[in-house]
Amino acid sequence: MKIRYRWLLAGLLLAGAPGLVCAQRVAEPLVVGAYAQGSFILAHTASVKHLAVSHPTGLELNVQRQTTGAQPWHAWYKYPKVGLALVYYDYHNARLGRSYAASVYISKTFWRTRRQELNFRLGTGLGYFPERFDAETNHKNTIIGSRLNATLQTRLEYDVALTPHLGLLLGLGLNHYSNGATTKPNFGVNLPTVLLGLNYHQQRPFRPVDAPPAPEPTDIGRNFLNLSASTGWKQRNEVDTRAYLVNSVTLAAGRRLNRKSNVVAGLEGFYDRSLTAEFRDTARVTTRSPDVKKAGAYVGHELLFGRLAFVSHLGFYVYNPYKSNRFYYERLGLKYNFTDRLFGNIDLKVHGGSADVIEWRLGLKL
Repeated sequence: MKIRYRWLLAGLLLAGAPGLVCAQRVAEPLVVGAYAQGSFILAHTASVKHLAVSHPTGLELNVQRQTTGAQPWHAWYKYPKVGLALVYYDYHNARLGRSYAASVYISKTFWRTRRQELNFRLGTGLGYFPERFDAETNHKNTIIGSRLNATLQTRLEYDVALTPHLGLLLGLGLNHYSNGATTKPNFGVNLPTVLLGLNYHQQRPFRPVDAPPAPEPTDIGRNFLNLSASTGWKQRNEVDTRAYLVNSVTLAAGRRLNRKSNVVAGLEGFYDRSLTAEFRDTARVTTRSPDVKKAGAYVGHELLFGRLAFVSHLGFYVYNPYKSNRFYYERLGLKYNFTDRLFGNIDLKVHGGSADVIEWRLGLKL
């Protein structure tokens, strides 16, 4: 799967995201929307050009809460909206059929007046495709290898008031669907999208709560250590349909820079069992089996929203005797702090824009 780095969030990545919605108070005003969508399939690789011939159309229903300052991070991010969206697409192509998705998202306002808003929205969720690749009945569907997929959404939205509560929305965005290489083929669907719809605003213009500024977090400027382990699984290709376990262990050091950011650096080891099977398929019988274990070092950033964080890492392999991939890797994901000591992640590990594995991580802050 070839995906541009900026469209990856970490895989799908749903574990912590509902916390954005659940943290809101009932009194916070709602925004309810219905949008029509028009798209085309981006032919990001030659293997999907035969499918990039139709113009999918879709419908989205969503509900958002306008944060007002109930949590300290609301004011730090200039009172974003958090929401839940249901998205339907008809691909007007018998091989692709239709898709159904649900996602959670955050919408950041860059410009706001009494009647107008310009927002940037970023979301992630799960999508379902009834039609998928099948070697016998649908072998030309090289885009979607499984019925269940992650969906990633990013868009720019302009909302202008038609009445005191009704707004007209115009938007440009990108919807992406893939399964993170857990099943092959997995080139994924990229849908550049134009949106037109209506929003019902329970409160307009927006009014934050009258509260004193929240104090600075007590851990700003402090260092910490994290110890974690992850597990995931992947399929090698369309012929070998077995799911191979992929494990890692990580020791990281970090520092809280300010209200919004942590910086981290770490060392980690990987054991990908699919590489052993790959070697057996390509090597001579007399060839000695290499060490498929890998070790890496990385630096990264955590963008903080209360207990939730968006994670981004850039790593380099320092021990890599079986060179099955590039010398560097990227990781994007979501991290949720269940307590002050226990955290969990869902991360997408990537090699040069090509998905490697979705990592399900559990760790301790030491």
